[in-house]
Amino acid sequence: MRKFGPILLCLYVGGVSAAEGMWTLDNLPAQQIQSVYGFTPQKDWVDRVKRSSVRLAQGCSGSFVSPEGLVMTNHHCVRQCIEQLSTQKMDFTADGFLARRRSEELRCPEVELNRLEQITDITQQVTAATSGLEGAAYKQAKNAVDAKLTSECVGTQKETVRCDVVDLYHGGRYHLYKYHRFQDARLVWAPEDAVAFFGGDPDNFNFPRYNLDIALLRAYENGKPAAVTDYFPFSRNGATEGELTFVTGHPGRTQRQLTVSQLETLRDVTLLNRLLHLSELRGMLSQYGKRSAEASRISLNDLFSVENSYKAIYGQMQALLDPRLLQQKRTEEEALKRYVSGDKALSAKASGAWKDIEQVQISFREITTPYNVKELGRGFYSRYYTLARSLVRGADERVKANTERLPEFADARLPELEQQLFSSAPIYPDFEKAKLAWSLTKMREWLGADDLFVKEILGMQSPEQVAEALVSGTRLGDPAVRKALWQGGKAAVEKSNDPFIKLARQIDPAARAIRKRMESEVESVEKRNSQLIAQARFAQVGTSVYPDATFTLRLSYGDVRGWTYRGNSVTPFTTMGGAFARHTGAHPFALPPSWLAAKNRLNLQQPFNFVTTNDIIGGNSGSPVINRRAEVVGLIFDGNIHSLGGSFWFDENLNRSVAVHSGAILEALDKVYKAKHLADELRQGSR
Repeated sequence: MRKFGPILLCLYVGGVSAAEGMWTLDNLPAQQIQSVYGFTPQKDWVDRVKRSSVRLAQGCSGSFVSPEGLVMTNHHCVRQCIEQLSTQKMDFTADGFLARRRSEELRCPEVELNRLEQITDITQQVTAATSGLEGAAYKQAKNAVDAKLTSECVGTQKETVRCDVVDLYHGGRYHLYKYHRFQDARLVWAPEDAVAFFGGDPDNFNFPRYNLDIALLRAYENGKPAAVTDYFPFSRNGATEGELTFVTGHPGRTQRQLTVSQLETLRDVTLLNRLLHLSELRGMLSQYGKRSAEASRISLNDLFSVENSYKAIYGQMQALLDPRLLQQKRTEEEALKRYVSGDKALSAKASGAWKDIEQVQISFREITTPYNVKELGRGFYSRYYTLARSLVRGADERVKANTERLPEFADARLPELEQQLFSSAPIYPDFEKAKLAWSLTKMREWLGADDLFVKEILGMQSPEQVAEALVSGTRLGDPAVRKALWQGGKAAVEKSNDPFIKLARQIDPAARAIRKRMESEVESVEKRNSQLIAQARFAQVGTSVYPDATFTLRLSYGDVRGWTYRGNSVTPFTTMGGAFARHTGAHPFALPPSWLAAKNRLNLQQPFNFVTTNDIIGGNSGSPVINRRAEVVGLIFDGNIHSLGGSFWFDENLNRSVAVHSGAILEALDKVYKAKHLADELRQGSR
């Protein structure tokens, strides 16, 4: 699916290509940007970009776009909120949502917004705390220092401050990121799913596209819209061909710095198993959605997530199956090994690191299936179980000293967890029965019918019978019940007769045991040796290269540009008129009635979607595309099919980011949704 030319990623042996890189804002390639585009990001520009950018804690990006706390992100990033606010009578996913006044803005039950305030280098503290340790001792020390540093950073301001320890360069550097936390985020506008995801799965990760994949939220503090000083105004003209563009956002995870043995395991085990799992899960969800219109509504978000993940992982697998990728990685790895062998001190420390990482892949392959089933919960696919596990583990962990807890229960992490636990979002029992019965069936298949753990869970019953009894008997669908159990602590949890609480308590010893094996036998070994490799790489090239993505704020630069593939040229823009030409009236190529009614009012030549050479990955969804004046010219919502291999490398010839044009957003607000109040708010500060 990809063509690899001479500009392939050569991170450690020859620098990076012009548009490549997801750069931390404290280490931008200013000279590269100046030499290619004649623009140097100055400190005040960078600071404004940092404070205008937003992270959705659940896994997307966004940005402030007005001084009244208005936040722009993707529709698909808040699909869960839209579904949670919907009912059988008011389906905001299908019909869209628009608040015409502030009092109509609806609070999302589980959305947290983060704005980066400060970055502190804590490499010395972390490496000192873990120096010379291995296995479980290393993991325990790392958890303890992380908990200590984040707790000190948050202090007494847990309602408004969040702090995360960030691993950069796979242990080469550690930074402490301090965020302003907004836990009151309200839905302001979301178009119909039919236009937000026009083309559906067939068009996903492709181009041309015709999507209005946008939603507007508003951050609130103390019951009022948050007043923000820094925000991105909308450009009056939007993106133009050849224009310099920046994408500021929070890319999730890349694997560009993994060793060859880790990439082989990813290809042969992790991605393959995940594809098989997702393909079967997609079938189950599709069948469930056919039961009724209501079944389709409540399962749609899960199905969207599964289909999106499947296509993304399939693209990654295709990249890893191309022998040229691994050959390129072997070349880079051998070059770094030669550099290490030529330095006596480095060789003494790091020469065995690659071999140690290779050896632990054997342990990983052995324990990954029981780990996925028991610790990651893939054998217990139910919202009830997720909540029960948090309550059970929280009861055990919160009585411990902060530095001795599992990381997800450290003091600094509790506000986000409590938001999930106390969420008012509805849970649908019939859907939970179907999901749980399916996953219990898969658990039996993965571990074997004679496995003692399987026998302990199922006993003499079928997966369907176990699921029926658990869901019918639980009261965890009531937020008040969950809150009482959380506040009651260990005593309340131990007294509870709720079947899901009892199940979570039953499973927890086995889950903790397999987690401990994974952490001590695999993760700690990989972490310690990756750190040694990172130190060697630093000795060779320093910070002249960017770190792998870590769901932290990054800036990429590029320009608006199409591409040529197999002799076919792809132009960088689509138009609103093109959406009507693509409209068939049948899902997923059916525009909503609001658009059909507005056709004669629209400028059909208005650019709709466009592509750029910016380097992005999953997690960048919802990122603003800005120009050199820090104005919004677009909104990232996808990449093209070639970009899926971007987890491992970047090819400027083919990799493209896909965005909604800012002009199309304003055109739709004005002429389709008659939301002039929002269009005017977005135009504030425009030049």
